[in-house]
Amino acid sequence: MTDLADAIGRAVLADAGIGPEQALTDGDHIALVAAGARAEHEVRAILQSAVTAARAGGASWARIGSELGMTRQAAQQRFGGAGSSRVAVGDLAAERWLGPVTAFDEMAELELAGRAGWRTVEAGTLAHRMVRTDTQWEHRRILWRASLAVEHADGWEVGCRAFPWIYLVRDRGVPAVTPGE
Repeated sequence: MTDLADAIGRAVLADAGIGPEQALTDGDHIALVAAGARAEHEVRAILQSAVTAARAGGASWARIGSELGMTRQAAQQRFGGAGSSRVAVGDLAAERWLGPVTAFDEMAELELAGRAGWRTVEAGTLAHRMVRTDTQWEHRRILWRASLAVEHADGWEVGCRAFPWIYLVRDRGVPAVTPGE
């Protein structure tokens, strides 16, 4: 646990632009508060994604609640409703939700959407928020990791992060296929 706390502490300091031996000013303290708030937001999002992934993998609310030190009901109330009310809109809109999709079928669905010019920009529970462009997109799902240097070198960019996954997108540079073609 100490290693995790140290890693988070270093990340917050780095995000605030504060060096390890730096004397803190009033402005630095405020920068730490802002960086700490951003870190809290990200950790909450990671926890929500981890719970969603655990449920999709078959974990019960009782088991999840036990790990979190709360009851089954409390875990379900806190984490069960997030992102579950996604609504898809028509294909002619500039933005839409693709879903429902699961870890088993989402890559095939993203492939089809990518050919039509849709790229993922956010992943929620059983859905992806997509933005339409004039070109085709490739999608790739990888396990969360710190460095994406190899992927960036190959032209991939982060479409979104949804712990434990990172969804990468890459513009194919060819016109999108419109429905009916």
